[in-house]
Amino acid sequence: MLYQTPVLAAADHSVLAAVDRMREELRYQVRQTPAKWTADLRRTLTAQAIAGSNTIEGYRVDALDVEDLIDGEREVATSEENKAETIAYRHAMTYIQSLHDAPDFRYEKALLNGLHWMLQGHHHPQRLAGQWRRRGVWINEPGDPSSAAYVAPDADRLPALTEELVAWLNEGDLDSHVLVRAAMAHLNLVNIHPWADGNGRMSRSLQTLVIARDGVLAPEFSSVEAWLGKPGNTWEYYKVLRAVGGPEWEPERSTSAWISFNLLAYHQQAQSVIHRIERSNRCWLELAAFAERHGVEERQVTALHDAALAGRVRRARYQRAESLSGQQAVRDIRFLVGAGLLEPVGNTKARYYVPGPAFPAGVLEHARRTVRLTNPYAE
Repeated sequence: MLYQTPVLAAADHSVLAAVDRMREELRYQVRQTPAKWTADLRRTLTAQAIAGSNTIEGYRVDALDVEDLIDGEREVATSEENKAETIAYRHAMTYIQSLHDAPDFRYEKALLNGLHWMLQGHHHPQRLAGQWRRRGVWINEPGDPSSAAYVAPDADRLPALTEELVAWLNEGDLDSHVLVRAAMAHLNLVNIHPWADGNGRMSRSLQTLVIARDGVLAPEFSSVEAWLGKPGNTWEYYKVLRAVGGPEWEPERSTSAWISFNLLAYHQQAQSVIHRIERSNRCWLELAAFAERHGVEERQVTALHDAALAGRVRRARYQRAESLSGQQAVRDIRFLVGAGLLEPVGNTKARYYVPGPAFPAGVLEHARRTVRLTNPYAE
């Protein structure tokens, strides 16, 4: 028996309906936005998801550095261990995103173990990857390694439990909303805890995969990993997992609190993405108008837009984004530096560029404007 999908309360239905409306709005906005802009946004959201999920596990890499690693940069200010974890997660996330329209798709044990290898294979054989664990395991209380917050099922129960989970992923609760099913997939996998390490990231990845297979919206727009990685939310995440999962495998427990927690996450993540799209579009239009007035080439707006939204831009990223030769990209960046629109930071290999003294202040003010996320359960 797995943890069961609960009957939603009236408040849950209301929040879920609001999330659906925002997802429809996002889908419309994405379709109306030039592909160049959405490609940048998707990369940013993917980087934020990777950074957030890794942060929960103690691997701290700034989302901007994750973007640079995704772009192939190696001169990033973090440890080799953090780089390895980030690149591994990037491979798994890329594969998950590619499965959204895979024909004849079915969940299989081999798929779960394959994704686990992508995430953890660089630790093998010191830490077994791509195979179920062979001994008992427990989760420590945060900040107290001597106390067990949760004791996972014995290793000899894993074949049956994972078989049941895979069957449910393919056929179970198909009438439930996909976001609810994705949350339940996460809960069951993390409590089965089938691997020696990497169970949290695998469970969050499975949640994203279930959303991706729905096909309504690209998964990077719906993943809650970035939201979960925020310090206050991470604490609540652990808290609700303990409260719902219990001290050991107890699938008879109510899962209502877990679903409400995830609906809050979906809602606030959608708020963040909508704000990001609106901010990005406004900054692009203002920069395009500025460029036309000041003799800046249209393609160079891409570099300025990155600098405004992300706070920095690398020459290699700009070169790839605009399909330029190395010489042309260097000339463009030199022009923007000479005009005072960008200024360099760092040495040659790790150099990046931030907004310079002549960068339009109004654009930066809008790009840096914060957003206050609302709690739909408090409204």
